[in-house]
Amino acid sequence: MNKINSWRWGFFMMGLIVIALGVSLTIKGQTFGVGSWDVLHIGLFKNFGFSIGSWSIITGLIIIGITAIGTRQFPKIGTFINMLSIGIFIDFFNWLLPDVDHLALQFFSFIIGIILIGLGGGMYISANLGAGPRDSLMLLAVDKLGLSIIKARTIMEIAVAVAGWLLGGPVGLGTVLMAFGLGPIVQFSLAYSRKLLLKCIGEEQVTFSELTK
Repeated sequence: MNKINSWRWGFFMMGLIVIALGVSLTIKGQTFGVGSWDVLHIGLFKNFGFSIGSWSIITGLIIIGITAIGTRQFPKIGTFINMLSIGIFIDFFNWLLPDVDHLALQFFSFIIGIILIGLGGGMYISANLGAGPRDSLMLLAVDKLGLSIIKARTIMEIAVAVAGWLLGGPVGLGTVLMAFGLGPIVQFSLAYSRKLLLKCIGEEQVTFSELTK
């Protein structure tokens, strides 16, 4: 593996770990609600067992199947690694991190979780090794339905949150905060991560387009 790909995979995997840590922190602070997809995962966990991370993987597999049929393209290997790694790391961090009962600590945990999810998202996307299943579904909706990214993302987040809420998942102010707050954080993280990735490679002549090969 050459230097460029080594750094790309390093950023990719670190981004996934940071996302999973952020998700686990929001789950620990779920008094304030969690992200839309985690509302669904927790609702499925409450009704059918397994673990929250397992449901993240199962729903990811279903989404990969839908997007593969819709696009008639086989997903990049990074998409599968994204799906499996985040689910596994969520379960690991849920086991590692202690539960918090104090309301102030739950709020702190939730806010830090949102920030980490956004930062990790920008970091893994900067490597361009394959979009996660849920991001792929959003892009499919944009392509097939002619929606803007904002509309596609909003419709998807609302639909998933409602489904999770009907299954008993926790919806709260935090769910709304994540829906509107993650975008700016991801945008900042993506721009910074791209610059940092190029700096780590240490080759000024390398452009971002070369990182997409």
